[in-house]
Amino acid sequence: MDTQKILESLTDMGCDEKEINFMKKMYEEGDTDTLLRDLRKCRCHLMDELHDSQKKVDNMDFLIRQIQKEK
Repeated sequence: MDTQKILESLTDMGCDEKEINFMKKMYEEGDTDTLLRDLRKCRCHLMDELHDSQKKVDNMDFLIRQIQKEK
């Protein structure tokens, strides 16, 4: 995979500039263990955000159903 594609992917996923620069350095130095560790850490963060968003959607659905019942 070329470096530019990795940088674009990291940017699209919402990684900040510090994270991107660090991961770019690890990739260019061939330190895939550290790179994979950080990618997994970012993935966990994204999953936490996803779960938080899902809870908000669930609460919104509940509110909608409650209001519809009152009609």
